[in-house]
Amino acid sequence: MVLLVLMAGIVESAWSQENATKIHTVWDKAPHNAFPDLIRFKNHFYAAIREGNNHMPDKSGQVRLLRSKDGEDWEDVGLLDLANYDVREARLSVTPEGRIMVLTAVGVYDKGYQELFPMVSFSDKSGLNFSDLTRTTMDLSSSLDWIWSLTWHKNVGYGVIYQIKEGGWETHLLKTVDGKHFEWVSQIDTGGNPNEATIRFDRKGKMYVLVRREADDQMGMIASAEFPYKDWEFSRLNIRLGGPNFLFLNKDQLVIGSRYHQPGGPKTAIFTSDLDGNFLSPMVLPSGGDTSYPGMIFHKRHLWVMYYSSHEGKSNIYLTQIPIKQLKP
Repeated sequence: MVLLVLMAGIVESAWSQENATKIHTVWDKAPHNAFPDLIRFKNHFYAAIREGNNHMPDKSGQVRLLRSKDGEDWEDVGLLDLANYDVREARLSVTPEGRIMVLTAVGVYDKGYQELFPMVSFSDKSGLNFSDLTRTTMDLSSSLDWIWSLTWHKNVGYGVIYQIKEGGWETHLLKTVDGKHFEWVSQIDTGGNPNEATIRFDRKGKMYVLVRREADDQMGMIASAEFPYKDWEFSRLNIRLGGPNFLFLNKDQLVIGSRYHQPGGPKTAIFTSDLDGNFLSPMVLPSGGDTSYPGMIFHKRHLWVMYYSSHEGKSNIYLTQIPIKQLKP
């Protein structure tokens, strides 16, 4: 295991209306609209958002599934809920069979989680009909479990489960071929109560994992490993993360989206970095208060970013487009 401590400074730049192609509200129907994800499927944008009464605790949480041809007009194509449970962040992916997989966390929260487990739904091949939520299975001792996101690579889905335990939180790499049953691969031992994590692969199949941490110094980390993804190297970032997401901009650079903690309060920001997480050009999106969890895709020479924020009052869902050329230093 190798640990690199990154001390690079961050030069902050505000992201204004003049820089963005479009910034507009996508969804504001519920008292609290949050935790979006965004993908492309059959020439449409698909989004998943959580609707609830508040951030948490809340037993009213449900996942709304939306579709749009152009990113402007959105239609409702599904609702995932479970009586007396909070259905939380849904992460979207496209399975090797050509269906949308919706991965959620379902729980009961009362001064801490009393129950927490992953559930999944799948679309038909049209993307217009979704199955009821089904609980996943895994060959790992069950605790309070959350598989926060899933990334497919060579017909295998990889996700990082975090388990909430009395002695500290743990993160483990899991894999699946059907999205329903998960097998243990290795522990990703970052320390510091790791939790939310997003996985991406470079062109040669090396895995990179962006990990949020909530204890010790609370700084985020990038973990990386070659196949079979058991021998990990770690790079400690110099920022805290919240709702971390990232994409490869090219073979040497990443685009990272996250909550950005500042003295005046949290924002949502987009960072360009090298593969070790040395940040080059943060862009602060119009945001504030309860905010972050950007869903991100590249489409037509733009980075499309869907995120939630409460800077205009209650928490709503926003979408912006950033020209890729403005991400490159």
